[in-house]
Amino acid sequence: MAQSTMLPSLDVWLLVREHPCGPIGTTKTLADALTETYGSRFAVWHTDELLLGVQDGRLFLRTLAGVEVPAPKVVCVRQTPGSMHHDREVTLLRHLERMGATLINPLEAHLTCRNKIWQLQELALAGLPVPDSLSYATSPLDGVVRSPGLEAPCVVKSVNGHGGKQVFLAPDLALLRGVAGSLADDVPFALQQYVAPSHGRDLRVVVVEGEPVGAELRTARDGALASNLARGGSATLCQGRYPEAEALAVRAAQSLGLTIAGVDLLFSATGEHTVCEVNAVPGWRPGMTAVIPAIVACIDGHLDAYRLTNSVKSPAPQRSSPTMRA
Repeated sequence: MAQSTMLPSLDVWLLVREHPCGPIGTTKTLADALTETYGSRFAVWHTDELLLGVQDGRLFLRTLAGVEVPAPKVVCVRQTPGSMHHDREVTLLRHLERMGATLINPLEAHLTCRNKIWQLQELALAGLPVPDSLSYATSPLDGVVRSPGLEAPCVVKSVNGHGGKQVFLAPDLALLRGVAGSLADDVPFALQQYVAPSHGRDLRVVVVEGEPVGAELRTARDGALASNLARGGSATLCQGRYPEAEALAVRAAQSLGLTIAGVDLLFSATGEHTVCEVNAVPGWRPGMTAVIPAIVACIDGHLDAYRLTNSVKSPAPQRSSPTMRA
């Protein structure tokens, strides 16, 4: 009987969304560094290139052409959690974990970061400072904005928005009630305390394995609320300028189970910081030269742990042996 074609087993994947031109921006920089480090042991995969399933009681991955693809040892996930769908990308990540791959970041951390309220729940339970926030389960927003206790101005943001999209400042309740019925209701919104001293500016800290490896002060353009670079903001590198904030960012990443994180912090009038939100797939500036070496060191650590675990399970392992995979 003819055997099905199988690609070689690799150590490291970079998993990205479908894109006709391949990885771009920060993700491309990381892909280039991983190619240089791991060579033929590394590959970039797009989510739309893979099929997944179960056959004869065994989990499998295949290309669209039917070629079987062994799960790697480590997968560095570069898909924004806000754009993930449970029945698509999330299912693929779960499949990879069940096949024995280590995800950076873990699936559970991606799911938590996907929803801004889930984030706030964990951050608050960890005792970290976060803005007062209000959201809802089934009520439409135009009913919620008439509930007692709601104050304005307040920041309105989609619970799964990303890149500074679907965020605006409601200066008063009259305006908020006027626009509430016009907002999309496919996902809830969060109504969040407006931190005026941080209007149009925030601090982004990149954390890798519990260490702050980059920081930048981001400033919005033309008096806008959101300072995201994707929305036209500018950034100035500032690692070491705000040590207390960097320590807070590390605690925030750890509370969400993130190995790699971009933590956005707001400035208070007294100089302290509040956690605005945490990103599981952060970007970074070219000047943050410590980020990529830290990610490579993190991957190396997982590969060493994999080898140690499998050498204990099998004193004389063979690379192609099925006992090498869960």
